[in-house]
Amino acid sequence: MAKSMILGADGQPIDLASVNTPQTSQLGHLQRELQSHPTRGLTPSKLAAILDAAEQGDLTAQFDLFEDMEEKDGHIASEMGKRRRALILDWEITAPDNASTLEKRNTEQLGELVQSIPDFEDVIFDATDAIGKGFACLETEWHRVEGFWLPKTLTHRPQSWFQLHRGYRQELRLRSNTADADGIQGEALRPFGWVTHIHKAKSGYLERTALFRQLVWTYLFKNYSVGDLAEFLEIYGIPVRLGKYPPNASEREKATLLRALVGIGHNAAGIIPEGMLIDFKDAATGDPKAFELMISWCERNQSKVILGGTLTSGADGAASTNALGNVHNEVRKDLRDGDIRQLNATITRDLVYAIAAMNGLAPDGIKRCPRFGLITGETEDIQVLSEALPKLVGIGVQVPQDWANQKLGIPMPQPGQVVLGVTPVVQTAPTGTAALTAVMPAPPAQPLTVSQTMQPQLANNVQQATSPWFAQIRKLVESATSLEQIRDGLEQLIPNMTLDQFALAMGEAMAAARLAGRYEVLQEAGAL
Repeated sequence: MAKSMILGADGQPIDLASVNTPQTSQLGHLQRELQSHPTRGLTPSKLAAILDAAEQGDLTAQFDLFEDMEEKDGHIASEMGKRRRALILDWEITAPDNASTLEKRNTEQLGELVQSIPDFEDVIFDATDAIGKGFACLETEWHRVEGFWLPKTLTHRPQSWFQLHRGYRQELRLRSNTADADGIQGEALRPFGWVTHIHKAKSGYLERTALFRQLVWTYLFKNYSVGDLAEFLEIYGIPVRLGKYPPNASEREKATLLRALVGIGHNAAGIIPEGMLIDFKDAATGDPKAFELMISWCERNQSKVILGGTLTSGADGAASTNALGNVHNEVRKDLRDGDIRQLNATITRDLVYAIAAMNGLAPDGIKRCPRFGLITGETEDIQVLSEALPKLVGIGVQVPQDWANQKLGIPMPQPGQVVLGVTPVVQTAPTGTAALTAVMPAPPAQPLTVSQTMQPQLANNVQQATSPWFAQIRKLVESATSLEQIRDGLEQLIPNMTLDQFALAMGEAMAAARLAGRYEVLQEAGAL
């Protein structure tokens, strides 16, 4: 395919020469930067200044703060790990709707190419870094393998390497001291050179949509409470030690006594000169529950922000019930499904389409490009669905078999594959007298009437006349190709019954009717 025919997701032509070298390889100043640690000595005023600077376009300190929060706060790291790892699932590449044979073949080949990307699960995990920080950028380095263009590496780049430009639309750009021809600061991201996942935790400008911005204040309050609790334990957890020395003690002896006091507090052992005393006073009373209450509140708030609830993270023993836990877990599933939809769109646009376009597997552009999709693997209740499907099919609902297999989590069998099944019981159709008796209803609980009692005798008497008739009807139905042909054939079969046979059958039937009538009259007379 000609270079000029390769189009990006925005419809603009792509020059393959621009994808041979990673873009950041020419920006050495970013690679030499060392991250700062804004959480050291963090105060409310300092935190507010960091957030204000981000809103003015300086994102560096804000994202360094986010890195510190995830590294130093175990609860945030744990909850974010749950949400991000929930997206490490099986995946598939699906063809567009009403796909042609060529599109189906391209989809299959594209799936094999994506499957060959090394450590693809790590790519998905790195992209989910956008959930907490608003966006995540993975730089793509390309190479050719057996004639195909494939990503050699997909490397996560720190969010502090980027800056935002507000114009007609917000644009992420690499931080640089240079400007382009339009006077915009920074370098625009090259097409097919990046997988840029933007996660919207809330609506608004990108620098304010990061989930971590909703966690920074609880992080700060929790840090204050943890520090206060540590100070409380240091002061009140160890009893006060008082050293007594004689009036004529020298400065050297006083220093020795002081070292002994300090050593006893940490080592529970020490020595002092003879004549000196150490007195242990009772620890002052204090209650650490206030600090623990604040820490607990902060962590519950963090769990709600990240996972949508608290009962999937910890139990307090009071309001923790199985029903409430299930409700909170359903909220987690809603968040996961939303994360999956956003990530599927990004991987399709920036990775799957890039591979397809560079290898000629998406000739009609991104609109007809195969789609990437994470598979949750959740299925319907087999028992419930097995009871519902026969009822739905019985009232005329048309249920596709592949849909039913998907809901049940049962793959469609491949050609020649052995499948489980129930061996059908073959029953031969009854003829003659058996045909007449087969249509009789099951014997009722009440006593049989005279006509019901004589019906088997009547069937036996007409068997000679009806047996050839049933054989001819069966032959007619088996050989007919339409209902009209069966109708015309029956009209020809009925006259074949001889007059004597017909008279005999009618005579038996009339005799049975007369006897039944007499019996009913006698029964009525007896009742009177």
